[in-house]
Amino acid sequence: MKKKNSTLQESGDHTGEAQHETGFVPGDTENPLVPYDPLQAYLGEIRRYGLITKEEEIELGIRYREQNDQEAAKMLILANLRLVVKIAMDFHRFWMRNLMDLIQEGNVGLIQAVKKFDPHKGIKFSYYASFWIKAYILKFIMENWKLVKIGTTQAQRKLFFNLAKEKERLLSLGYNPEPKLLAERLDVKQDDIIEMGQRLGSWEVSLDAPVKEDSKQDYGSFLPSPEIDVDKQISVRERQELLKEKLEGFRETLVGKQRDIFDNRILADRPLTLQELGDKYHISRERIRQIQEKILKKAKEWLMEEIPDFEENFQDFLHE
Repeated sequence: MKKKNSTLQESGDHTGEAQHETGFVPGDTENPLVPYDPLQAYLGEIRRYGLITKEEEIELGIRYREQNDQEAAKMLILANLRLVVKIAMDFHRFWMRNLMDLIQEGNVGLIQAVKKFDPHKGIKFSYYASFWIKAYILKFIMENWKLVKIGTTQAQRKLFFNLAKEKERLLSLGYNPEPKLLAERLDVKQDDIIEMGQRLGSWEVSLDAPVKEDSKQDYGSFLPSPEIDVDKQISVRERQELLKEKLEGFRETLVGKQRDIFDNRILADRPLTLQELGDKYHISRERIRQIQEKILKKAKEWLMEEIPDFEENFQDFLHE
């Protein structure tokens, strides 16, 4: 990348443009007898660029944001090329063709991350960029999987995001997730439910699969929704992590029956019913509900002490 390139002044939404603008195309192989491997050549090329510290990320981010310093933008991009490769390899099982396809698309996401990065928010750039990289890679996979486009319109994308989750929700409530009921719940046509179900049924891998074996995040959580921008997703994710951390601290203040009810009624993805817990402790459903209300009240008081802006910024979590 030469300094005179307007790398981030253009939209950078096309893979080919991103590859050209960032100067990531490796040169000719030194040994003409060895078959040329674009991926290996690329990996060899990006090893030349060292990693940078969080402080350096902030400094470069400020230089680009406030002075439109293209050299600073270039340094941010080059220092995170290996991050793109790492993420692309995590998603390779969804795209068993050329890994470079995913890497190139991830590079577009990286460029977008540099454009949008606000160094004053205190977020580590690599963490912020990972959302953009994953979103662009998954968008590419969605739009190119076989000949069937899972989500090409806003309505299709919304349905794709919500269908599997709504099915699971209905099953957990004891309902049969028939197309008619799903259509009513998602406010779409029944034919759309049937068509999308057929498409998802033919998909050989599930986006509900965890990114890693010990991770609770699934691949689908990184799909770029037209209704939520990446900055908002990151803000929500950070609030969730903070809330989780503080709730774990509150949990340590509980013992016995209260901790059990907290775990199995408030924290559980699939909470036990009041009746199930009542049977376990040989008390009424109403008594379990009273204990639960008492725990929730104590939890709110704890969180208000632990998080100064809790009522202002966590109202949505109070009702989840």
